[in-house]
Amino acid sequence: MSAFGSESVLLWMFAGLVGLMLTGLPLAFVLGGLSILFTVLLWDPAALTITVLQIFDTMRSESLMSIPLYVLMASVLQRSGIIEALYRAMELWFTRIPGGLAIGTVIICTIMAAMTGIVGAAVAAMGILALPSMLKRGYDQKLALGTICAGGTLGILIPPSVVTIVYAVTAQVSIGQMFVGGIVPGLLLASLYVGYIVIRGLINPKLAPRGELDVPLAVRIRALRSLILPFLIILGVLGSIYAGIATPTEAAAVGVLGAVLSAAVEGRLRLPMLAGAGMDTLRVTAMILWITMGAKAFVAIFTGTGGADFLLDFIRDLDANRWVILLAMMGVLLFLGLFLDEIGIILLCVPVFLPVIQFLDFNPLWFGILFMVSAQMAYITPPFGYTLFYLKGTLPPEIGMGTVYKAIIPFVGLQMLGLLICAAFPELVLWLPGLMVGK
Repeated sequence: MSAFGSESVLLWMFAGLVGLMLTGLPLAFVLGGLSILFTVLLWDPAALTITVLQIFDTMRSESLMSIPLYVLMASVLQRSGIIEALYRAMELWFTRIPGGLAIGTVIICTIMAAMTGIVGAAVAAMGILALPSMLKRGYDQKLALGTICAGGTLGILIPPSVVTIVYAVTAQVSIGQMFVGGIVPGLLLASLYVGYIVIRGLINPKLAPRGELDVPLAVRIRALRSLILPFLIILGVLGSIYAGIATPTEAAAVGVLGAVLSAAVEGRLRLPMLAGAGMDTLRVTAMILWITMGAKAFVAIFTGTGGADFLLDFIRDLDANRWVILLAMMGVLLFLGLFLDEIGIILLCVPVFLPVIQFLDFNPLWFGILFMVSAQMAYITPPFGYTLFYLKGTLPPEIGMGTVYKAIIPFVGLQMLGLLICAAFPELVLWLPGLMVGK
């Protein structure tokens, strides 16, 4: 062990992380490079063997197998035509309600979150389908853009969420309980978005004009058939987990089978489509696993040189209310969300924060859901919110990123409100997981 104190380790590692991130280097290489450098300089070159063994142990985790399966399911569904049919049904049913198209967009994003758990799929699909439709009807640009960005992030919280799997594996908590715990908070946030849209539409109808389309009831009822396949997929994935029939990894395989069958029903099951979905899966999974390896090595040197112990001792010595400490931790997560993606935040912060949460006698599952809500906010906060860039690729030339940044402000406020509600009423998070344990 080097003569460097734990305080110095914490300072140098944080400074190195921030400095290299500002250069634009990929997070996985920043974390991996720093971990090797600090292991050699501050610890012992022989300790690299321990780091490799820890990474190997993490990569053998069966729970990580579910990540490529859920990503593959999302990619197949995105290419199957189900989303287009869903949007047509929402357009028929909600067009004459104040803010109806925006409300329908939130509902579709919620359904997509429950089918795929991938943020990019919902944002890209709604940017292509819903945004032109809303702008054509005279919707306010900022309301339309904010709705898509916020609705798309529901895929982080509502199961099956890939981000939730990464958190559960890192925190060593039940993936199934984390999945079930995210349902009520996810629906709460969706309800807050819908309520905001309705209120804005009633106060100022020019922001979200009602449609003039008068469609016969029989046509609208027939359009509801597009809900059948998504409902069956959601039932197959979440129902099998909640009933205890399948593990989250096995349920992911069920979801892939459902997605492939859905593509076949829609007449989209073609070899090029499957090849494209496979390449999407390879890219996303490789990115997540490389970051996981880099973060595992970074946390290993941070812990081994005493950085985690120093931080925990510092928290213990603070003469502050535990809720104030929790608020400070949430503030750190929101700050990091300005610069890092949610996978990196989880892999860096959870091993450090979780001992503090246990020391403060907070429920780790409840804290995990609060973590996921804060990750949603990281996804839409500038300058590096991933959702903003997903949407940018679908925008018409006349809409710049400045408009997108302004559009997300009220929805960030709604997410903060949802975070406070979940923190103040833990039973909202713990109710369904408690039923699952009881069964």
